[in-house]
Amino acid sequence: MDIYKLLDLYKATIDERRPFEGEMLKQIRDYYRIGLTWSSNALEGNILTESETKVLLEDGLTIGGKPLLYTYEAVGHAKAYDFMFTLLRNRTITERDVLTMHQMFYENIEAEYAGRYRDVYVFISGSKYPVTEPERIQAEMDGLFQWIVNEREQLHPIAFAALLHKRFVFIHPFKDGNGRIARLIMNASLIQDGYLLAIIPPVLRHEYIDHLEKAHRDDKPFEQFIAERVIESQKEIMRLLHIPIPTMDSGIDMKP
Repeated sequence: MDIYKLLDLYKATIDERRPFEGEMLKQIRDYYRIGLTWSSNALEGNILTESETKVLLEDGLTIGGKPLLYTYEAVGHAKAYDFMFTLLRNRTITERDVLTMHQMFYENIEAEYAGRYRDVYVFISGSKYPVTEPERIQAEMDGLFQWIVNEREQLHPIAFAALLHKRFVFIHPFKDGNGRIARLIMNASLIQDGYLLAIIPPVLRHEYIDHLEKAHRDDKPFEQFIAERVIESQKEIMRLLHIPIPTMDSGIDMKP
């Protein structure tokens, strides 16, 4: 796919400024901490604005007149995001990692179900496809983690990240928070492979859900959608770092 060549061209260009360490790494992490937390929660109906999310996470000021649940979701997601970056150099995603992320996100919302698989039936609103039955979740998740081990090296990192998201959310292992954890583990895999985050703004919610629904039959449109979101993050970082955005005929060597 040509889009993968463009992704790798941008990555090679950004890599010339690496390693991102110290204050630069902190700035990049903090920048996306607000954006990913706000957008991921907004996709699920949280009505805090990006500015309100920033004030809450950076200044510790709660937002008057809005349900406390939205505050818990923002603070919990930010904790899980911070944990995601501890996985930066591992290049693996384990069951413990996933359960820890969910524990951090969900502990102040419904402690009984935080960091553990659901024992109740759920369904995805608007989808005609069922998710995994409670009694089969552990087996399906075991299969997912084995798939990570077996298939990661066989796929382009963007395709792997998109399929990881898809496979996880189709299992839907938690009572709530599945979409947010799916996006976190997807982004964990991206940063482990040296790519930038896939941020899905709420304005693209319909397109995102539509591609996920169609991914039951064809993965490629969803993979393309995630690739486009990573490209937007790459362009954004290049603009912020005053790096000229290259074109396909720039002559920069890329991996085949």
